[in-house]
Amino acid sequence: MVTSPATPPAPSPARSSLAWLPGVAVAALAAAAAWGIHWLAPAVPLLTAAVVLGIVVGQIPAARGALGGVLAPGLAVSAKRLMRIGVVLLGLKLSLGDIAGLGWVAILTTVGIVVFSFAGTFLIGRLFRLPEHQPLLIATGFSICGASAIGAMSGVVKPKDEEAATPVALVTLCGTLAIFVLPLLWHPLGLSGVQFGHWVGGGVHDVGQVVATAQIAGPAALSVAIVVKLTRVLMLAPTVAIAAIVERRRRVEGDPSVKRPAVVPLFVAGFIAAVLIRSFVPLPAAVTDGADTLQTILLAMALFGLGTAVRLRTLLGTGWRALATGLLSWALIAALALGAVWVSAA
Repeated sequence: MVTSPATPPAPSPARSSLAWLPGVAVAALAAAAAWGIHWLAPAVPLLTAAVVLGIVVGQIPAARGALGGVLAPGLAVSAKRLMRIGVVLLGLKLSLGDIAGLGWVAILTTVGIVVFSFAGTFLIGRLFRLPEHQPLLIATGFSICGASAIGAMSGVVKPKDEEAATPVALVTLCGTLAIFVLPLLWHPLGLSGVQFGHWVGGGVHDVGQVVATAQIAGPAALSVAIVVKLTRVLMLAPTVAIAAIVERRRRVEGDPSVKRPAVVPLFVAGFIAAVLIRSFVPLPAAVTDGADTLQTILLAMALFGLGTAVRLRTLLGTGWRALATGLLSWALIAALALGAVWVSAA
């Protein structure tokens, strides 16, 4: 009598619904490790440490099986969903009153930095024939707020993991270089402390990198740098919304049956709502401090997840054009930000 082989039991719904747990747990441990690195070396921004940890783990051959297997669902949740929640909470750092305090010249020049650096970087990426969405992602990250902006834009255009990994690696590299290079140019350029802070806020990518760079010039410089930087962050909402409209139109023209992205993604609406709440609702310090801590944790977990998708061998082997795009964009935005400082001082 021949018996048929036993059919393996189907995974239970409870087990399937918890498939994200191992990856999220690893991302949380990585965020804690990044916090430890930042605590031991305050000059290293916590979010930069989280990205670098992810990149390092992604290069370990023994770890790749787990990264692509049991950890993959949770790392995807961290890199996408937690990133969007972190972006929403980022809005609670910014109020319209802080922006108004800069003065209309500084506001206009800051908007100009974002617009021209975005357009310039996008064109550079196209000239170097970067694939698919990479020019858009690099332009978003360099002109607005680093890896967080890349994650936000990825939520609209849906790039492949490896396609988004290269812009994250580039913005991390160039933002880290800025921490060491810009202070060396502070005095040779004849900038005051406040002007240096303005330059850093306009020209450095990630909020943590801005803090690490500007704090050497004192509290006044740091305060100006943060407000200028967060004014750039506010440009994330219209930039992503416009990209969503373009992507929606592109998908409709390509295949009307394909699901179209929302004109204004939910997390972008949440970001705007958070800014308005911070502007018009008096929030207790405990609430804003708690939201800031939670936002940092979520973004650290998200950036670790994004970092694990980076493959340096691929980047070094085929990514010289992306590296050139990043370095040229870095120089462009630094020059535009310096010009904005001089215009504001005139």
